[in-house]
Amino acid sequence: MNIVLGVTGGIAAYKTPELVRRLRDAGADVRVIVTPNATRFVAPLALATVSNHGVITDQWGDSEKGGVDHIELARWAELLLIAPATANIIAKLAVGIADDALSTYAVAHRQQIAVAPAMNWAMLQHPTVVQNLETLRRRGVEIIDPESGPLAEGEEGLGRLADIPVIVERVQQLFRPKDLQGRSILVTAGPTREPIDPVRYLSNRSSGKMGFAMAEAAQKRGASVMLVSGPTMHDAVMQNLRGQQIVIKAAAVADFTPAATAAQKIKKEQGNELTITFKKNPDIIDSIAAAVPRPFIVAFAAETESIEENAREKLLRKKADLIVANDVGDASIGFDSDENEVLVISRDGRTMKIAKAPKLVIANRILDVIMEHLPRD
Repeated sequence: MNIVLGVTGGIAAYKTPELVRRLRDAGADVRVIVTPNATRFVAPLALATVSNHGVITDQWGDSEKGGVDHIELARWAELLLIAPATANIIAKLAVGIADDALSTYAVAHRQQIAVAPAMNWAMLQHPTVVQNLETLRRRGVEIIDPESGPLAEGEEGLGRLADIPVIVERVQQLFRPKDLQGRSILVTAGPTREPIDPVRYLSNRSSGKMGFAMAEAAQKRGASVMLVSGPTMHDAVMQNLRGQQIVIKAAAVADFTPAATAAQKIKKEQGNELTITFKKNPDIIDSIAAAVPRPFIVAFAAETESIEENAREKLLRKKADLIVANDVGDASIGFDSDENEVLVISRDGRTMKIAKAPKLVIANRILDVIMEHLPRD
């Protein structure tokens, strides 16, 4: 992987030496271009040290000190990654302005471009920034979306630079072989809703983030992906099952549903207690396993105790091919977390622990395991 990293003048620039180190650990050769404002937040010497190359700071700089000709560099590079990307550089990319070393190089670059925006939430929502990002997306630029959290100005909101492991994973995805090309995959995500009356329902805390990450990762690896997320999970899955070669059941589906749904809103004046009788929901995996031809089935097990033991029992009971178990009692990897840590168990008894990481990273590791266990054509 030959990567040009462009660093612009946002506070998140201080994170870029770590980004360079992680990219090199992943096998990349990295050359760095910094804008003048970026040098206010990160020292070129630090980037030169971790990249093992001179850092380009001046469009007309001495080539012996890193001022490589931008056309020559464009012939070498396979990816231009800009992180952090300010509103200024995003605007320049959108309209083709070339007035410094980085924007001039960007016009010469002919391979893939990836941009990781980072700015205050108000700037990110400005109509011009939104429009410019949409322009870049339409051109095929990979946008690595920012995350929510504390911002430099003391505010809270969307705009933080994506976590370094997420950026590295997205970069690796761009270089990863399309090993799922020609595969049809159905992914389920999120919670189901079991209605009590016209205005109330029972659900669970699942955010769907793990399932969405599975769908994104599979699509990036070349698969044709059907994502099912919604209250009528069983019907939607069965209606779209035909032709699916792999089913990844990441959704948190309710095992039980009210035996009867009230036709009108239940009023609190009806009494001090409310008794609801439940009946068992149809089992989606049982229905999938009975399909002919039967797809490769990946089940998920959200557990709070005896994680491996319970997951193995579910794997056998559901007749799945793989099961992915995680501890939802741990808030750092449980419901609504951006990270996960899982144990993948196969029908032949093999287990693989995937260490705590962002869910997109976990998703790709799970897909790696799936590829190892798929029947050979």
